[in-house]
Amino acid sequence: MAKAVLSKKKGAEKKELKVSSILITQPRPETEKSPYYDLARKYEVKLDFHAFIRVEGLSGKDFRKQRIDIAEYTAIIFTSRYAVDHFFRICEELKFKVSQDMKYFCITEAVALYLQKFILYRKRKVFFSADGSTPGLCDVIGKHKNEKYILPVTDNAKNEIALYLIKHNIKYTEGTLYRMVSNDIAPVMEMNYDMIVFFSPFSVQTLFDHNPDFKQNNTVIGAFGPTTAKAVEDSGLKLDIKAPAANAPSMVSAMDIFLAGIKK
Repeated sequence: MAKAVLSKKKGAEKKELKVSSILITQPRPETEKSPYYDLARKYEVKLDFHAFIRVEGLSGKDFRKQRIDIAEYTAIIFTSRYAVDHFFRICEELKFKVSQDMKYFCITEAVALYLQKFILYRKRKVFFSADGSTPGLCDVIGKHKNEKYILPVTDNAKNEIALYLIKHNIKYTEGTLYRMVSNDIAPVMEMNYDMIVFFSPFSVQTLFDHNPDFKQNNTVIGAFGPTTAKAVEDSGLKLDIKAPAANAPSMVSAMDIFLAGIKK
């Protein structure tokens, strides 16, 4: 069990922080070789997985109703792997072949590299945010203002990139490719985990949809990705673990550093 002593304000008693149970708000890995399990064994903690959200893709028929002719656009913006998957799925359903001249603007290098699953990466023009942030991606887009962009969105997203495009008079169209749907989280929230790790702003939203009066107390909160971290902080929660970072490119490495620190 990992634990630490945290100092409060001057004159207050010291309180011991313990992390003996962790909830990962994603589906359980398909293999037992996941580094999450290695982490659980290393620190002797209980580790559970429960997806807070699920993705429901729109059909090609529903996409057509948005009257978006992909052939009219020269660039597309991807803020997640979900967007990549569903864009190419819909293209396949519509029997549409994406132009070799299409440019791709991605929120992170990881999302950019994921494109290799669908395109010949070296022969296409792929750009990504240097620091994995939305402002970083907007800076890159700002250097290509003459492109005509498709911005894939979910049906309930608040999009900072769209605000940037509007502000700078950059031509774009939003296209809904999939929906984020909340899963039932009541069973796991009854467990009172010492740490909860989020990977999407929608997962944070699901938490408060389930319990609008959720109090963090001593629960350690982790977030992967800048938009998720922002959602955590905007909701009034204290963010304890953030990834990716210079010394922690993955959530597992960030958790490892945190647990090692409180175990001392």
